[in-house]
Amino acid sequence: MPRSKKRRGAPQRAGQPFSDEDVSIETLSHCSSFSDSASLPEEAGGDGMEDGVLENFQYKLKGFIDSTVDKSAKTRQGALDGLKTAMATKILYEFILERRMTITDSIERCLKKGKGEEQGAAASLACLLCIQLGSGIESEEVFKTLKPVFKNILNDGSANLQARQACATSLGVCSLVSEDDILDVYGTMEGFESLFSRSYARPDGTRPVFSPQVTLLHHHALLAWALLLTICPPAQLRCIIRKHLPRLPSLLECEDVNMRIAAGETVALLFELARDLDPEFEYEGLDPLCTKLSSLATDCNKHRAKNDKRRQRSAFRDVLRAVEEGDFQSETIRFGTERMDLDSWVRKRTYEAFREFVGSGMNYHLQANEFIRSVFELGPPMMIDSATLKAMKISRFERHLYNAAAFKARTKARNKVRDKRADIGEF
Repeated sequence: MPRSKKRRGAPQRAGQPFSDEDVSIETLSHCSSFSDSASLPEEAGGDGMEDGVLENFQYKLKGFIDSTVDKSAKTRQGALDGLKTAMATKILYEFILERRMTITDSIERCLKKGKGEEQGAAASLACLLCIQLGSGIESEEVFKTLKPVFKNILNDGSANLQARQACATSLGVCSLVSEDDILDVYGTMEGFESLFSRSYARPDGTRPVFSPQVTLLHHHALLAWALLLTICPPAQLRCIIRKHLPRLPSLLECEDVNMRIAAGETVALLFELARDLDPEFEYEGLDPLCTKLSSLATDCNKHRAKNDKRRQRSAFRDVLRAVEEGDFQSETIRFGTERMDLDSWVRKRTYEAFREFVGSGMNYHLQANEFIRSVFELGPPMMIDSATLKAMKISRFERHLYNAAAFKARTKARNKVRDKRADIGEF
């Protein structure tokens, strides 16, 4: 993954006045209103925003930054959420660059002194901050400050479980974006292994029993570990495959559907990576593993919820195809005038990790975020003026006519087939 070392910006603390009203839901929605997935890839401060709108937007952001140190937990929570919404839906590199250490200090304070929900919001904001800054010196400085805090919370058995779950996910993504030392990545992965491996079946075949919240923590640790697998060099991958591939299938029997799906997709990822290393790769336990995957892909247990069974069947059909045939069900992501194919388990895991934080702003980041575009090898952001973009879109009326014509043609084709079947039946 390419790493561009950007210039250092001097930390600067904003000092704009801020009222309690600005932390309200109305203000948060005001921040989110600046997002438009079809808008041009621009940075805050560019020509895409009118001066008055830009000034108001930045004023709100400065107010959120100031309010992250407020005495009221509710105010701090609102400020963290406001910053998260803004960073998920807009490219704010220049604005953030000048204030990154101020924001980092606020995140660190909220992680250390806040409670579960506030700690979770702070951990998520740390991820978005690194995603905005990209894989340069600036994000490395941010992560160097926050990594010890993440690890302390993650390994503290007495800490809030919601906070530990958020720290597991954020530690994985921030390591992917900002970690420059592969040995430190190994250390982080070992920390994740020490958590999710507790859910492995014991040597005598019995299964440990955990509360749903602890199982969810192990689930988050497994997904973060799988994310870092995608950047491991071959020598380390071989060791991991030998160590974990025989044991991971035991997680397929977990009572939690999310853990079962995460385990199955991680198994598929390991098979993909193993076959990339050695096209002749063979796994000794392939037959019993495929039998287990097949049963999960056709699960009819009545005691499970319908939605859980539907999700599980869909996921394990893909996993079974990957393990048996080395195949992946490709998916096309369209954003603006571009498209991207998710054609491997590596790309799928990476895409889902970023989407978890930027949510509905993912398409916008695929268009405008240089770091995310470099991860998916999309090249520099495409600059398309608004007039051209508008001309490329068809009107609602034209779309209606097209759909009506397509429906009519499809109906005629089906009627012909039905007529032929009727003739055959009469014959």
